[in-house]
Amino acid sequence: MMQWLYRTVAIVLLLFLGVSHAADRLNILLITADDLGPQLSCYGDSIAKTPEIDDLAKHSVQFQTAYVSQASCSPSRSTMLTGLYPHGNGHYGLANANVGFQLHPELRDNVLPNVLKRAGYRTGVIGKLHVNPEDSFQFDMRQRDGFGNRLVRKQLQYAKEFVSQSDGQPWFLMFNLFDPHVARERLANGNRGPQYFPDQVEGLPESVLTAQDVPPWPWQQMDSRAQRTKIAGYYNCVHRIDAAIGMLRQMLQKSGHWDDTLIIFLGDLGPPFARGKTSCYEAGLRVPFLARWPGVSEPHVSNRLVGSVDIYPTILDAAGVEMNSPLHGRSLRPVLVQSELVDWRDTVVAEFHYHGGSPFFLRRAITDGRFKLIHNLRSGEVTASPSVDGDRANVMVEKLGSDHPARLAMERLADPPEWELYDLKDDPIEFDNRANDPAMAKEVSRLKQALAQWQQRTKDPFVDAGFRDKIERKYQKSSN
Repeated sequence: MMQWLYRTVAIVLLLFLGVSHAADRLNILLITADDLGPQLSCYGDSIAKTPEIDDLAKHSVQFQTAYVSQASCSPSRSTMLTGLYPHGNGHYGLANANVGFQLHPELRDNVLPNVLKRAGYRTGVIGKLHVNPEDSFQFDMRQRDGFGNRLVRKQLQYAKEFVSQSDGQPWFLMFNLFDPHVARERLANGNRGPQYFPDQVEGLPESVLTAQDVPPWPWQQMDSRAQRTKIAGYYNCVHRIDAAIGMLRQMLQKSGHWDDTLIIFLGDLGPPFARGKTSCYEAGLRVPFLARWPGVSEPHVSNRLVGSVDIYPTILDAAGVEMNSPLHGRSLRPVLVQSELVDWRDTVVAEFHYHGGSPFFLRRAITDGRFKLIHNLRSGEVTASPSVDGDRANVMVEKLGSDHPARLAMERLADPPEWELYDLKDDPIEFDNRANDPAMAKEVSRLKQALAQWQQRTKDPFVDAGFRDKIERKYQKSSN
């Protein structure tokens, strides 16, 4: 009888300790915004008016130089969910390219929601996942509303329900905003029309910008009313995101989870304009990145070099989950405090393979924060896409003189030399390629060496020409 009593007491204690431990564990909110570069007022953008995101930034660590792994939606998100660059996880292009891009089978048990679920977390995703195979992700709640629409109030209601139904269990929620992705107009005959940005949805934003309110993108310098109308629409979408972030913050505060939730907010890549999305230029790779870890982070603006590859290890660290498999990123914990003594990386790297089923145009890019080196591995073999998502800047540029810097930069996008080097301090828009400048020989050599070391460390298979040929044949065959 006494043995039964001792055993019962022991089980109750274990259950109590387990519940107490769960109550002490951080909740995790990962917020992504499609195609959002640093077009926010907290990042110094003079057009954007983003008070809600600015407020979140004041309570967070705001990273000034944060790269996505690849400026294409599915590859970028695959990295957030695996801690591996696309060259390591197999998701080289879009999930909806219909050519078979997907995660390597051996990685599927260790995608982020599955690991957290095994660790006792309730998991949910709202909006776009966009990583194949989607049925391998073990989300307890999956709400696809938001992939293709901008009903942020509806998305917020799903988030409230998810949090309220967690009943004390620690939770992980991936909250995906579709703005500022382009929309596709549907014509009366059923065909797809031109792409555009919805200025206002359900009264958001309250104030709408027009072509008269915005300048051309500095990294394009293509000025026309049509182009500025699109840019104004982009900012209207950004302002709708800002409203959504305000709603999320209020939800966390009212539910009592503001101080027990790790918040990470970032864009999944840069604006959907030529020389932005799908490129390895700053306008494609560089995104806003905010991290608030209660009890750990000290709010400040950081110049540390970080990337979306750091999200997975950071979340597992915050959840107290041991990381057994090798990862390409690192937990951000050490750089969330203001200290000069932290041992951290001195370069950050990004890449490109595919967007849709073609073209297969390999790029690698590395920066130390000042100088940026791009390696175009298929230079002279094939050309890259000159545009993205219906942007016509590559056509408009033909009106400029043949030696105009903007025209040369746009032409270089599609048909680049093998190597490009930019001084991001003097040339943040990357118009002046100095790879062949003798004065830059030291910088080129140093970054080439660092890039090669990174490729070796992350086991980049694309350094091998035979592997490149194999991948090209595989996906060409799939698309036929």
